[in-house]
Amino acid sequence: MLGSGGVSDGYEVGSKRQRMMESNPYFAVSSGASGFQPYGYGGGFQPPPFPVVRLRGLPFNCSDVEILKFFAGLDIVDVLLVNKSGRFTGEAFVVFAGPMQVEFALQRDRQNMGRRYVEVFSPPPSRAKRFSDKDQMEYSEILKMRGLPFSAKKAEIIEFFKDFKLIDERIHIACRPDGKATGEAYVEFISAEEAKRAMSKDKMTIGSRYVELFPSTQDEARRAESRSRQ
Repeated sequence: MLGSGGVSDGYEVGSKRQRMMESNPYFAVSSGASGFQPYGYGGGFQPPPFPVVRLRGLPFNCSDVEILKFFAGLDIVDVLLVNKSGRFTGEAFVVFAGPMQVEFALQRDRQNMGRRYVEVFSPPPSRAKRFSDKDQMEYSEILKMRGLPFSAKKAEIIEFFKDFKLIDERIHIACRPDGKATGEAYVEFISAEEAKRAMSKDKMTIGSRYVELFPSTQDEARRAESRSRQ
């Protein structure tokens, strides 16, 4: 069981449930977590209807206590920090007492923990399916980057894709209307084939953050540019 510090699919997921129950005033205890497995781990099984959210973009020195403070006021059952090869990945799973608590938790998507915003979302039903979906999608010349450091500049993106042929002037770093970066960018390559080849950089890091890549389109990139100018 992952909640007991088990290992699945190359990921080590540790739980500090007992320590939190004994010493953490933010921890609200509820029953029913004993059968939890995060969605997308242990490939092939059908995920149980469990009230869990996934966090991404956490500071690498983040503790479960900080996650509990981030969700202050909500009824949390367990926090599982995700490690790979002995290192914290910046991701975590949080189990809540019920579906309504999950709805409230999702409203805290992109709120800040320290100087970094945190993505809060429902885990996909199957990790294997998510990766196969990327392989099967139709590619254009555009890739979308997500999870960039807020300070990322075009030069860093060019360096990130230095082994691939992109169009320097067709890199757009998305911003909110107030000018703050969203952590997303759109990059145009010389061909759809080159963009698909560049997907090999998916989950590689820029600075201390790993970056996710997704096939995108000219229309999606234009809409992002339009939102940035508003």
